Amino acid sequence: MGNRIVKWLVLICTILLLSACGTASQEKVLKKVNGKWAETNGYELNASMEIKSGGEPRKYDVTVWHTKPDFYRVEVVESGKDVSQMIVRNADGVFVVTPTLNKMYKFQSDWPKKNSQAYLIGALAEDLAEDKNVVMKEQEKAYIFEAATRNSYKNSMPHQVITVNKKTLLPTSVVIMNDVKEEQIRITFKNIKLGVQHAAKEYAVEQFTETDQTKGEQAAPTEKDDKGEKDGKEAVGAEVENKEFQTNYPVVNWENTKMTEEKVIRENGMDRVILTFEGDKPFTVMQQPATKESAMLPVSSPGDPVDLGFTIGAITDTSISWEKDGVAFFVASSKLSRDEMIEVATSMTISSMK
Repeated sequence: MGNRIVKWLVLICTILLLSACGTASQEKVLKKVNGKWAETNGYELNASMEIKSGGEPRKYDVTVWHTKPDFYRVEVVESGKDVSQMIVRNADGVFVVTPTLNKMYKFQSDWPKKNSQAYLIGALAEDLAEDKNVVMKEQEKAYIFEAATRNSYKNSMPHQVITVNKKTLLPTSVVIMNDVKEEQIRITFKNIKLGVQHAAKEYAVEQFTETDQTKGEQAAPTEKDDKGEKDGKEAVGAEVENKEFQTNYPVVNWENTKMTEEKVIRENGMDRVILTFEGDKPFTVMQQPATKESAMLPVSSPGDPVDLGFTIGAITDTSISWEKDGVAFFVASSKLSRDEMIEVATSMTISSMK
């Protein structure tokens, strides 16, 4: 009987020891990962991003520069198209540049502190550190972390799976999922160089807009084009995108909230569509063809830049605005939270409300 008790005690101690080792292993890996990603003085990376939510999948190429403490440069280019956006943070503020529309918006914002981005590895490190329920699985060549998201679309896409190379301790991919764990966004890291720093002058917005300004001047409307616009025949933005303007509708399943009015206003040769939603969560959506500016000059924008996945917009406590596929959108509400406005924005699609 005594021997049997001793064997049981040995078995229990072994199980407890193995369990403790497993926990310590996860904590150790997390500490190393966080230290390597978050404490680097700077980095450069290239990644691909595929967005599967909201209709046909879209692919983007992403390039990131970061120099501590607060300088960032992120360029997102839609694969196979001459459509790109850039967000730059330097000593003068935060700038969002859209070369195809010759537009530049300036924010006084603490981005990206409020909005975690999956392609910023420091933000990923913070995601892992902040989630007390993070789970690690170990494979032959990788660590797999399941964690909560803290990004701008965390309500509609609350889960993420981060894969880390065991040898380099660098991320190889991030998969962002909806509430039923269906893949919505996949980011694949192609190249990450730690310890790379750029001088402050290399983050000057002029470094990234000079070529685009020249292009914009070359592509400025001719006298004939100006006349056509003044006559109300054609909108410059619609001509740039070469697409017919179609109405987009939000696809949100909110009880006691429904569209009560759809109104079209023609102004300066362009149709502006206004959708009014009333109920427990009232809001208004305005949309019209996006216009191209004749010169790229910084325009002050209120609020903070917000990454919607498919584009970078601007958000305040009562509104959100963005441009996509040649259409400018604006959502206003005194009742919706920022997360709810983002939910409306990311759900917009060409469809029918009937």
